[in-house]
Amino acid sequence: MLYETRTFTTLNSAVSTADEALTLPAISIVGLGYVGAVSVACFAQLGHRVVGIDLDLSKVEQIAAGSSPIVEAGLGEALTDGVADDLITAHTNALDGVLETDITFVCVGTPSRADGTVDLSALKAVAGEIGSALALKSDYHLVVVRSTVPAGTTRRIVLPEIERMSGKRCGRDFGLCFHPEFLREGVAIADFYAPPKTVIGEHDERSGEMLARVYRSIEAPLLRTSIEAAEMVKYVDNTWHAVKVAFANEIGKICQSADVDSHKVMDIFVQDRKLNLSPYYLKPGFAFGGSCLPKDVRAITGLAHANGVEVPLIDSLLRSNDSHIDHAFRLIAETGAKRVGLLGVTFKDGTDDLRESPQIDLLGRLIDAGYKVLAHDRNVNTAGVRLAGGYLKAANPATRVALQVLPDLLTDTAGELVDACDVIVVSHGTPDFIAALEARHPDSTVIDLVRLPAAVQEQPGYRGVCW
Repeated sequence: MLYETRTFTTLNSAVSTADEALTLPAISIVGLGYVGAVSVACFAQLGHRVVGIDLDLSKVEQIAAGSSPIVEAGLGEALTDGVADDLITAHTNALDGVLETDITFVCVGTPSRADGTVDLSALKAVAGEIGSALALKSDYHLVVVRSTVPAGTTRRIVLPEIERMSGKRCGRDFGLCFHPEFLREGVAIADFYAPPKTVIGEHDERSGEMLARVYRSIEAPLLRTSIEAAEMVKYVDNTWHAVKVAFANEIGKICQSADVDSHKVMDIFVQDRKLNLSPYYLKPGFAFGGSCLPKDVRAITGLAHANGVEVPLIDSLLRSNDSHIDHAFRLIAETGAKRVGLLGVTFKDGTDDLRESPQIDLLGRLIDAGYKVLAHDRNVNTAGVRLAGGYLKAANPATRVALQVLPDLLTDTAGELVDACDVIVVSHGTPDFIAALEARHPDSTVIDLVRLPAAVQEQPGYRGVCW
């Protein structure tokens, strides 16, 4: 049950004076992926001394040098400033990071296993490392889990592992919170400073109060609750987002079959902010992907099945999502062409994240069916391919192959791809993609997964996936 709600109104009050800035707690962040790297930069901007920790030496070296290990708007500049101000350091040793700081945020990955359950091995290992460090520390220390985990994980795995390795008691010698993040890739820094809510699941009042003080300069509702409620709310949020995407896409196909503009329909639908809550995901488009929605839908479905609860809608979400990839494949097959190009393969524009990207799934199906395929995406890099490789346990064999061969299929420019292909599948509406499409040969076909501008839609050979 939520027992406290507050709204902060003073921006950056935490660093309003030099004396107050000196009292800010030092923060260590274990795991320098999307959430961890953004948190390092933003906490440094708030005036905290921050230590980034990761086993990946390349990430550590990039953070320590003030450069971003991921594609994220504004992150590189923020890290550069933090390093220049001597507020950001990074290394691979969790022990030193905990000993040097007052609060440790845990932001390690929790990917899906082949059966859809959550792989908590990295989280348990980090909990043990933190416990070993706390055994050497006399001061009170707060541990904050941000990794998305099933309800009960923090109390069942993290807490006993820290206590076992430290010989100390939670609530007396150290604090513990679960603190879900609500950062959207591509606008993560903006979301850090203007979150829809700040949720703190606390083991005890002292733990929750210490974490709440870190956010006293962030203007957002502050909700303090149990650890388990905070763990569950992240799954509920992401499951709802998945429902919205699947629902809007199905409405889009129905509207398309009735010759109705689905975006006009949904523009009216989302005017109801009281009951429909948010328009963010409620626009027909392509399948959802990324590091959160597919994995978290599997997890909450698994929880329901384990408890003998029937959840037909949630059960249908991933099947519904796959049907939109099937639909795009059928549109390609109907053209009779064999040379297909994909403009955009990361799961959405503005990020280098390939984890469970539906475009990679589509690419795999095309390769498996014998198509000659090319791809172009300016944000694809070696680190992104390597990261996505860790999320393949639940993937089909064709998707595995697609990710492996992707580097060999990439063209240098969008124009090169458009000139070489009979069918162009577009999933990102970037200006260079649009320019290349406007100059394409009129005999080629465009399959639009993102709703391109009218100038492209009006060209011969245009097909919208669910408009």
